[in-house]
Amino acid sequence: MTNGYGRINIDELEDLAAKYGMGEIGEARYVREDVGAERIGLSFYRMNPGKRTGFGHRHKEAEEMYVVLAGSGRVKIDDEILDVGPRDVVRVAPAAMREFEAGPDGMELIATGAHVEGDGETVEGWWTA
Repeated sequence: MTNGYGRINIDELEDLAAKYGMGEIGEARYVREDVGAERIGLSFYRMNPGKRTGFGHRHKEAEEMYVVLAGSGRVKIDDEILDVGPRDVVRVAPAAMREFEAGPDGMELIATGAHVEGDGETVEGWWTA
């Protein structure tokens, strides 16, 4: 990018949850290339009431922070489950397994962190209880 910045509205981004048959969970929109970012990324999730993301994930290098924008829910990090609500910020170390679950009103959250190509590992069915 020659102007030193990028700008986009999250609602303009493709909903990848719907694209990959996960629309019942909610929406997932990813911001990086659309604004010309090379080393950082941002993800927006709008989760339907009572739904989980469907898989746990962790990283080798990328530390992440999550910000709950609206609604409420829970996050499981390794063996601990935390309640979360509006404006709560949760930092997760790279190696910690994590997964989110929306409460009865659903939940909107943003995840942000360094972009490291090929860094993530997903585990389906990780949070079973």
